[in-house]
Amino acid sequence: MKSEKLKGKIIDNEKLSDQIEGRNSVLELLESGRDINKILIAKGERHGSINKIITIAKQRKVVIAEVERAKLNAISETNNHQGVIAIVPPFNYVEVEDILNEAKSKNEDPFIIILDGIEDPHNLGSIIRTAETAGVHGVIIPKRRACGVNATVSKASAGAVEHVKVARVNNINETIKYLKEEGLWICGTDGEAKEFYYNQNLKGAIAIVVGSEGFGMSRLVKENCDFLVKIPMKGKITSLNASVSAGIVIYEVLKQRNQ
Repeated sequence: MKSEKLKGKIIDNEKLSDQIEGRNSVLELLESGRDINKILIAKGERHGSINKIITIAKQRKVVIAEVERAKLNAISETNNHQGVIAIVPPFNYVEVEDILNEAKSKNEDPFIIILDGIEDPHNLGSIIRTAETAGVHGVIIPKRRACGVNATVSKASAGAVEHVKVARVNNINETIKYLKEEGLWICGTDGEAKEFYYNQNLKGAIAIVVGSEGFGMSRLVKENCDFLVKIPMKGKITSLNASVSAGIVIYEVLKQRNQ
């Protein structure tokens, strides 16, 4: 049975198109070389970075359509489109092997982030943004009970989703097992861990596991980690936002790699 939705067409529950919203995100999209169906620009928006978007789009021969701002408001998924929305093919997830090959092509030890059930698209976008700036080779997310890459994720990542390989897997535990066989150490982040993150050796081939907001890692995922680390807490609040926790540990890995 076929159905259609205003925010992206869907046939048999598979989206035929996605959208990227906001000026910086659309600029990153254009510069990434990814396929673009068309770019919608609000009538009258001919100043600032919009001019740069139009120039690059014309160079790439991307269709540009000027529409009423009310139309952009109606189809926006972020409610902050800044006068521009790009309609694109669905996000191109990769295989875990592609992430490992990315590290191999750079002659680097694999550095991977595994997200065990992140549901907030702003958190996912922020983590992908941090991962890109720190040279992470890829991010792994589950297909079920977790957020996928969408317009909000893209905007929260400031366009970093166009430069980071993201794999979507059926089973996080099976993926962890596979990564261990490929020589990676699996480090879980857990508030009840005995070791502080900065006291743990995080060099070499490694995957950092970050649990879901409020619940952390699932029991089986925690048991499958090689070791666990925690972030010291001095205040009355006993937990950090998932993207903040991820950022702290990601940059500790980068620090140790550069020592």
